[in-house]
Amino acid sequence: MGMALTAESPHRASERILYPILAAISFSHLLNDMVQSLIPAMYPILKDSFHLDFGQIGLITLTYQITASLLQPFVGTYTDRKPQPYSLPVGMSFTLFGLLLLSVASNFGMLIAGSALVGMGSAVFHPESSRVARMASGGQHGLAQCVFQVGGNAGSAMGPLLTALSGLPGEQRSMAWSSLADLPGIVVLTMASN
Repeated sequence: MGMALTAESPHRASERILYPILAAISFSHLLNDMVQSLIPAMYPILKDSFHLDFGQIGLITLTYQITASLLQPFVGTYTDRKPQPYSLPVGMSFTLFGLLLLSVASNFGMLIAGSALVGMGSAVFHPESSRVARMASGGQHGLAQCVFQVGGNAGSAMGPLLTALSGLPGEQRSMAWSSLADLPGIVVLTMASN
């Protein structure tokens, strides 16, 4: 029994890719994922500064990943029903505040709270930004998703390099300077949400 594969028809001539929107969302995805990837890059610094064991480093990762992963489907379900374009800059703001908290944290509880905020930023940003990329696709959903993903993957690759080049290698407060990379993304997304 053969299975017939059906493909959606290619984009219609009347639909055009909205390249400025796609570029804005991809650029913001780059910035968002770049600063989110600072947490693993900072593990050696946090381990030394707070005398953490590998179990505690694992709890920081677990906190970030659980909030980023488990909240995302709920946010996605909600924004599918009620689109929230302003959730894009709000999500990046969660990430910004989480990294700022991590940069001044004085105890393990603050590290966990900062990691949770960064995870919440990811959970809020990704569903709506993916929806916007699809809307800007002009029917070329695969291309739009790929452009969107290139932004995020490039950002994840650049984050550890940003940590090394932040001017304050080996210092926890370098996260504060690095987190400022979110500001252009917040501005771009706020403008795009109008």
